[in-house]
Amino acid sequence: MPVRPLPRTAAFWSVAVLLVLMLAASGVPSPLYRVYQERFGFSSGVLTTVFAVYAFALLVSLLVVGALSDHVGRRPVLIAAFLLEAGAMALFLLADGVGWLLAARIVQGLATGALTSTLGASLLDLQHPDRPLGAFINSASPGLGLSVGAVGAGLLVQLVPSPTDWVFGVLTAVFVLAALVTVLLPESSPRTPGALASLRPSVHVPPAHRRAFVVALPLLVACWAVGGLYASLGPSLVADVFGIDNHLVGGLLILALNGTGIAGSLALRTSAPEGAMLVGSLVFTAGIGGTLAALFATSAALLFTSAVVAGFGFGAAFLGAVATITAGVAPGFRAGLLASVFVVGYLAFSLPAIAAGVAVEAVGLTRTTEVYGAVVGVLALLAAAGLVRSRRTAGSLAAGRPEIPAPAQLPG
Repeated sequence: MPVRPLPRTAAFWSVAVLLVLMLAASGVPSPLYRVYQERFGFSSGVLTTVFAVYAFALLVSLLVVGALSDHVGRRPVLIAAFLLEAGAMALFLLADGVGWLLAARIVQGLATGALTSTLGASLLDLQHPDRPLGAFINSASPGLGLSVGAVGAGLLVQLVPSPTDWVFGVLTAVFVLAALVTVLLPESSPRTPGALASLRPSVHVPPAHRRAFVVALPLLVACWAVGGLYASLGPSLVADVFGIDNHLVGGLLILALNGTGIAGSLALRTSAPEGAMLVGSLVFTAGIGGTLAALFATSAALLFTSAVVAGFGFGAAFLGAVATITAGVAPGFRAGLLASVFVVGYLAFSLPAIAAGVAVEAVGLTRTTEVYGAVVGVLALLAAAGLVRSRRTAGSLAAGRPEIPAPAQLPG
């Protein structure tokens, strides 16, 4: 007997929940890194390596299978990826050394890359034409998911004797269930030729969307680079620089950055996309400036306040970027275009964090964070200046374009 698929609205919100769940799982290891570091006795350089292999595996997945669901359909890719995610959680559950952690993060990265582009494209497929919430949910869900995962894991570290068993045992079962739920989703993308060709690693941005992609690029890099720093070294920063040796507080710092990103997305969801990017870049820069001031003053209160401000800017900027880049994209290019956006994001999320982990060993955590923050702040300001220049250029072109008269009406 064939399974009756969910109605369109129910399917849309089911996909949104699955996206947040997957992103929460990707945020869970951040507060647990220091637990594993104490248990297995490895350095900050190894810690950022464990963090970085996840991002690299995710990038490989985005480059290879990011557009696959545009050709074979969304459901087959989602089912396979959720089962792979369950396998990653099982590896975390069984981990008894750094090698297991590396393997778990690689498998999780492969699954997350496939899920990120496919779930995001599904939201664009299933959104209501009169209430297009796909771009908003795609931009807000990283902050919500990472925050839920980081804070939930931080709470368990403080409250239960075997937090890794609890976290990864439950998540293994949850992702098996997610694969079963995916069977109930309607297939929202028609099958098209070129599945094998789409597996060649590539970043494809349709010509009509390239200008918007280039305009948003510096801001994507700046925002995601700060997210990578907080996710990899944020809890260590709280403990080693500010003297707060509490795993929950380390998770709350990640919440302060990522959680308020949701508020930024909500506050500017009705604004013009490029306006949201501009406001977001300026607020984000102010938050980075506050973070530098917190380091100089060794003020934990200012650190958390600045993370809230930077997170708000991140959310607004990312919403504007996603809405601008994906505006009017054809169904057969949605997963591929979103994969390109997230390739940039996760490169910025990982490479600077790896460099920071290496630098910590040489110059210390405080100096590394100061230099990192200064570079990112300058990049965000340059992005804002480029955005203003782009808008002025577009306005000048529009003003200089001769008006085309309306066609004459035939009498009668």
